[in-house]
Amino acid sequence: MEEFTLKKLVPGLVIGALALTSTAVAAQGGDTLSGVQERGQVVCGVNGGLPGMSVLDEATGVFEGMDADYCRAIAAAALGDPEAVQYAPLTADQRATAIQGGEVDVIFRNTTHTLSRDSAWGDFGPTIFYDGQGMMVRQDLGVTTLEELDGASICVTSGTTTELNLADQMSFLGVEYTPVVAAEIDTVYGQYEEGRCDAVTSDKSQLAGRRSSFADPDAHVILDVTMSKEPLAPVVASGDNQWADIVRWVVYATIEAEELGITSANIGEFAGSESPVVQRLLGESGELGAALGLSNDFVVNVISAVGNYGEIYDRAFGPETTIALPREGTVNDLWTNGGLMYSPPLR
Repeated sequence: MEEFTLKKLVPGLVIGALALTSTAVAAQGGDTLSGVQERGQVVCGVNGGLPGMSVLDEATGVFEGMDADYCRAIAAAALGDPEAVQYAPLTADQRATAIQGGEVDVIFRNTTHTLSRDSAWGDFGPTIFYDGQGMMVRQDLGVTTLEELDGASICVTSGTTTELNLADQMSFLGVEYTPVVAAEIDTVYGQYEEGRCDAVTSDKSQLAGRRSSFADPDAHVILDVTMSKEPLAPVVASGDNQWADIVRWVVYATIEAEELGITSANIGEFAGSESPVVQRLLGESGELGAALGLSNDFVVNVISAVGNYGEIYDRAFGPETTIALPREGTVNDLWTNGGLMYSPPLR
């Protein structure tokens, strides 16, 4: 088994890799929750360098973004403490090894759910962001279509669906290109900014997030093309149904809370609700938490800590952010608004 060590820098932050011990991660033994509770922390694999999904705020020493928030949500559910997280930044190539080898408890790392990954890596949870692959070029290049990139060099991250989709799409279009491949996300975009490639391709959320950190974001344009479906979802190791269920239902709880109008600010007002749906969600009736090995009010802990799905989305991509990805009426909106965000009943 490949070993690596994580260096703890600040509370809730780890960089590098994790040396596997008997209590480091319990996924291999099929009792992850017990291991997490014994350790007192959730080890969460993240990107670590992607605005909108997970990036370290150098001023506060805190990871921000949708993936980082869901790491906190899992910790809030399992431990009652959203800050009890060790963040393990992983390259795309490291994800399979990290989850299969038990080096992380869960991966929230802008990871596309595919058949081959589901069968080989582990168990995927619900989609937390419906994405699609795009292409970013410099504005002054004057390119508006993929066909106009014939003969271009294109930066892409290795070990990703992006790399394979690019080859498939360009072959289908009969477009010749030169891939400029790197494993580290910072290297990929560094090469693009340095002019070592004409274009860069990835999930559209990633392109928008990285563009927001450029010196002159307006000098770069994301083409109006979608090259693939990229449903981004969490992953846990195979063989532990209880832990997979915890991750799954924590995500669903944030979606259900938004549908019911329950937020981190008003959740206290729903205490004692006459609605049986709300009573079950908040643990005031039934034994839903106990069925997962959690406290019955685990959803209260989650929503109080990170909010509902809409709150998580707005902090990551909303109109007040530099990324500002519209949600209303898109696939990432609630199903009641024409989107795909839908939770099975919590009952």
